[in-house]
Amino acid sequence: MKAKEIRELRLEEIVQRIAEEQEKLDQLKFQHAIADLQNPMQIKHSRRLVARLKSILKEKAE
Repeated sequence: MKAKEIRELRLEEIVQRIAEEQEKLDQLKFQHAIADLQNPMQIKHSRRLVARLKSILKEKAE
C-alpha cells in the first residue's frame, strides 16, 4: 500500500489497518521462529507498512 493510498483513508480505517497489519507481522515473526518462511522479506515489508501507517496516522492527527 502506497503512502498516497493511505492518506486517502479515514483515521478509523488507518487504525483498523494498523491492527490488522500488526497481527500479520506478529504471525510472520512467530512462523519464522518456528520454521523458515518461504519469503522472509515479508517481515520487512510488513514492518515497513506498519511504520508507514503509523507515520501517516500521526501526520493526520496533528
